[in-house]
Amino acid sequence: MTLGAPDGVAVTQAVVKLNVNGKDEWVSVAPNQSLAEVLRENLGLTGTKIGCDRSECSACTVIVDDVPLNSCSLLAIREGGKKIVTIEGLEQGTKLSTVQQAFLDNMGLQCGFCTPGQILQATALLKRNPKPNEAEIRREMAGNMCKCAAYPNILAAIQAAAKATTV
Repeated sequence: MTLGAPDGVAVTQAVVKLNVNGKDEWVSVAPNQSLAEVLRENLGLTGTKIGCDRSECSACTVIVDDVPLNSCSLLAIREGGKKIVTIEGLEQGTKLSTVQQAFLDNMGLQCGFCTPGQILQATALLKRNPKPNEAEIRREMAGNMCKCAAYPNILAAIQAAAKATTV
């Protein structure tokens, strides 16, 4: 039995309610469509990048129920009812979040492709552990790849954000 369909009947689309950046969105999705694809193609949230599409680079990181996850490996149909935060959801009005500002101030980016995933991973870390040491930051960020090798600046940005009062 597939998605409540009678035996032998394939479901090609389903409607799911996603809570993205605090807003409920009803979207029609294919059963095999990744959350990253739905965010980008259905909702126009192109800050979520698809790098490897194999859950290896973490460019597609989003926060789901306060946990950073690779959205390329999540089926959108299974994410209904969960709170999803993308890079677009971190802004505070017209102001960047503390982590976003720290990345900008510390040049924690070069080409920018991996930056949304790096920022979301760092945001989740600082919510769980507001004052991480260098080893904790390195361990948490180990799965987030940066082909430009901006790692020293990324580390400095996270350390600067940790010194700020709010994440």
